[in-house]
Amino acid sequence: MRLSDFDYQLPPERIARSPLAGRDAARLLLPAQVQSGDHCEGSSLRDAYIRDLAALVQPGDVWVINDTRVIPARLFGYKESGGKVELLLLEPSGENDVWLAWGKANKPLKAGEKILIAEAFSAEILHRDGKQVAVRLVADDVAAAIEEHGHMPLPPYIDRPDSEEDKSRYQTIFARHSGAVAAPTAGLHLSSELMAAVQAAGASFAHVTLHVGPGTFQPVQVEDIADHRMHEEAYIVSPETAAQVNLARSEGRRVVAVGTTSLRTLEAAGKSGELAAGSGRTDLFITPGYDFHMVDALLTNFHLPRSTLLMLVCALAGYTPVMAAYRHAIEAEYRFYSYGDAMFVVRNKAEGTGA
Repeated sequence: MRLSDFDYQLPPERIARSPLAGRDAARLLLPAQVQSGDHCEGSSLRDAYIRDLAALVQPGDVWVINDTRVIPARLFGYKESGGKVELLLLEPSGENDVWLAWGKANKPLKAGEKILIAEAFSAEILHRDGKQVAVRLVADDVAAAIEEHGHMPLPPYIDRPDSEEDKSRYQTIFARHSGAVAAPTAGLHLSSELMAAVQAAGASFAHVTLHVGPGTFQPVQVEDIADHRMHEEAYIVSPETAAQVNLARSEGRRVVAVGTTSLRTLEAAGKSGELAAGSGRTDLFITPGYDFHMVDALLTNFHLPRSTLLMLVCALAGYTPVMAAYRHAIEAEYRFYSYGDAMFVVRNKAEGTGA
């Protein structure tokens, strides 16, 4: 398939730039496919709300959530010369207090330059490779300094400064392990009350951790999507989650991924047909024609046109019904992207789910 197959026109006013008052107040689109042979011949769409999720539970479901925690990874500071600098922390390099980051300044950052972030918090540029730099952060307690002086790394399409509200709302209620620089946005919809309702309906929750990187927002720049190379992200699957998911699959129960990051983790760690416990890194790129091993259904927000995440959703649920669902969502004035509404899709098990 070609990159242009995944394009669509979104009116700017459909981009959600702030969260709704309640986590479970968002709308939920439910596509229902009608299959004939190998191809989708038609579809029906139902408008609902996130608070209706429990009605979609099949008893015995395992709903898998990503418990990564977004760090306030955007740091603003000044060179000794007075020039403004913005750093977006990506991940620790493995060396004590050294981080890989994207650097932005009027002039390219150079090795040896020092950046003042706060009175007792600074950074030294160790080396640069294009847009990426390695920086040594200097503070009595670096982790605490990042938390105090960092800003939430809102996606580029939310064109406003971050606020106090974003510190809690651009974070899931089950976030545990710090390391993400973008939120697993489907999980933002889950409130304590909604999770309790899902469990009462017969589902259980399992945790994975995938530290979402900024590459999730990077555009695909090649027309032949087979030539695209994914960004790499770190993940962890606990022995408890592996056992829970593998038992569900052996008993014919559904595995539901809450968000594309949970799905990618499950598929990366389950490529053998069984979910393997442990840690790793994945650059798995899922496009139509992919053979799913783990996931039966997906809760997901609406994604950018021409994005790898839109391709993933099309791979799971079928190109034709997903693109029809996007057209309906635009016409019905759904809210798009990280703070937007969501859809719940099931795996299209027919052969040839592409266009």
